[in-house]
Amino acid sequence: MKIKFCYIRLGFSLAVALILLSCVGEGASVEQQRLTDVHPSLVLTTAGVDQIQSNLGSVPLFDQTLAAVIKGVDAEITNGIEVPVPKDLAGGYTHERHKTNFFMMQKAGVLFQITGEEKYAVYVRDMLLKYAEMWPTISQHPAERSYARGKIFWQCLNDANWLVYTSQGYDCIYEWLDVPTREKLNKELFRPYAEYVSIGNPQFFNRIHNHSTWGNAAVGMIGLVMGDEELVKWSLYGLDIKVPGDIVKDNDGGDIQLEGQEEAGFLAQIDHSFSPDGYYTEGPYYQRYAMYPFLIFAQALANKKPELEILDYRDGLLIKAVYALINQTNSQGEFFPINDAQKGMSLASRELVNAVSMAYHFGGNDPELLSIIETQGRVPLNDSGMAAAKGIANGKAEKYRYKSLELTDGAAGDEGAIGIIRADDLTLLMKYAKHGMGHGHFDRLGFLLYDETGEVIQDYGSARWVNIEHKDGGGYLKENHSWAKETVAHNTLVVNKDSHFDGNVKQADKTSGRPYYFLNSGTIQIVSAREPNAYDNVEMQRTMAVVDIEELEKPLVIDLFLVQAPEATRYDLPLYYMGEFMSSNQNFQTNNVLTPLGENDGYQHLWAEAQTDIQGDLYRMTWFNKKNFYTITSVAESGDQIILTRIGANDPNFNLRRDPGLIHRRTGGNTLFASLYEMHGSYDYSSERPLNSFTSITDLKVLHHSAAYVVIQFQLKTGQNYQFGFSLLDDSETSNHAVKSSEGQWHWKGIYDLKKINRQ
Repeated sequence: MKIKFCYIRLGFSLAVALILLSCVGEGASVEQQRLTDVHPSLVLTTAGVDQIQSNLGSVPLFDQTLAAVIKGVDAEITNGIEVPVPKDLAGGYTHERHKTNFFMMQKAGVLFQITGEEKYAVYVRDMLLKYAEMWPTISQHPAERSYARGKIFWQCLNDANWLVYTSQGYDCIYEWLDVPTREKLNKELFRPYAEYVSIGNPQFFNRIHNHSTWGNAAVGMIGLVMGDEELVKWSLYGLDIKVPGDIVKDNDGGDIQLEGQEEAGFLAQIDHSFSPDGYYTEGPYYQRYAMYPFLIFAQALANKKPELEILDYRDGLLIKAVYALINQTNSQGEFFPINDAQKGMSLASRELVNAVSMAYHFGGNDPELLSIIETQGRVPLNDSGMAAAKGIANGKAEKYRYKSLELTDGAAGDEGAIGIIRADDLTLLMKYAKHGMGHGHFDRLGFLLYDETGEVIQDYGSARWVNIEHKDGGGYLKENHSWAKETVAHNTLVVNKDSHFDGNVKQADKTSGRPYYFLNSGTIQIVSAREPNAYDNVEMQRTMAVVDIEELEKPLVIDLFLVQAPEATRYDLPLYYMGEFMSSNQNFQTNNVLTPLGENDGYQHLWAEAQTDIQGDLYRMTWFNKKNFYTITSVAESGDQIILTRIGANDPNFNLRRDPGLIHRRTGGNTLFASLYEMHGSYDYSSERPLNSFTSITDLKVLHHSAAYVVIQFQLKTGQNYQFGFSLLDDSETSNHAVKSSEGQWHWKGIYDLKKINRQ
């Protein structure tokens, strides 16, 4: 359908120019004058409006998006304006109403510019006047849950959300408004609002955190609209206020310390929140959330203050960050749920709709990004969205090529990393990054595994039902602290039933995992990292390899977890698999009366459903999920146990998912957990026919392990044997290695060796 629009050109008349110049004042700087001289110019520009209007009807994706936005905004206009007195937490009526209001004002402002229909400008103006009337009558939000309470919302973070979006709508109607109305809004609503978010809450505004990114962008964007240079400077460089180092409670009951920063403001956020690879230390879920203010404010600064060269800052870091986010997704386009994350968040989110189109427009018109935008199914209604839609309409889209890569953490890229290995439909992620501040989890050397169906071995993510009022108002649940953050909730080693760093965020933030080796090409790909700080007198190193074995239908995952610790240390290695238990080579004793596995550190939330003392020197279990079969094969030592678990103990409000898992338990000193993960077979529900439902691995042995080397051997049902050797201390590609034990001797050159052994 071809859409026709009747529009008016919104020129900048001489009379309006004279009025604006008089408002700036005789002593105003050239900079202040320039900040006020053209609207719109934050994200949507006058040149962009011309481009949009001239291309309407010939860019299907933009036209479809525009039609959908018109339908939604028109419906809201018909329903009328409502600005209720704030009272609810996230998910409650007043929260969601004010949230809808700021989305609608942003969209209506854009529609006014594109279509020229004054009803949209009237809608924005009238709503803003209602907010201006309400603002001086309300104090802090009645909910006392946040360390920085908002006024319209329960936390300043959401107040900042309101200002980021609303400033865009205001920019679009700024020249249309009469001068008295504009002055009223500036003086009675926007300047007081910006002051409340900033100098009124320095503990919120002057941090290095996603909250502060929203605050900085909010104050800066409204400052750019109003021509208020003081607000813009606060946003860029922070406040000259020292934040006290108070201990306060975060949303899930944990302690956070509000330590003042030597640097603050938007530029400091870019300096300290990202690694040179574009990885955001809080993880992809919060990077997705923070990318909107990072990028939307950057676009505004690029338009209004080009001398900053913000899109080139730190070698184009903000554009790199978009690619880093895209690369932190599975085959369904969903972000890896590490740290505090809600599962299912994906590239379809509104933040990424803006981010990917912006990266295309400002980052060199990469045709691979267009295929991502096609799957998103919509574009932002601005210059970037039109550029992306035109590229797609002109047939320029190319498939995005996901690659194996290591994304470093820390501002200098020297504070750990995450390793992502991709092979066919398999994706493996190992985490050895920084803790992630208040949103981090205690899971160094944890891993996730995906295939084409989704999760195979999962990370729990956060204990939260976002914006669902039934569940504690939609905020973080207390189980986020007591379960989701604890080490036993993840696929990594627990020592003596204690979480890494004893569950202390401040201690965890002092160090990071240590990358050792990453190989991302060929028939074998490897990620290896160390963790020497999670426990006293314990050193851990995990090495995972994804190997193409010609006899197997899918790549095989090798998992070698080496631990050096005192004798009589108790180890628990959890594995949270997705799906249903099929069979095992062990006989389990089931528990008809369930009891929790412990009293704290997350164990209080695990039911012990069954257990066994491992018989023999091998443990095997096969499970099924969706349409595929999976098998873990692990080497056992004398005294080892397997405990089949299920999440949900001590959970009276049923806040946690009832997911299954297993724990491999061992007591000893220096040891190696050696496992293989095989993805195999399928089940056809129509024909009820299983194919290749049993594992092809018949044997697995540890031939040698020490602080310096690991050598394993596994056998296939064809009788073929493979050996894998790995150097744990010497990562030179040219070193020669010789390993001797009672099982034999091995020689190889380089860090690793994988060889097929002739049948006996």
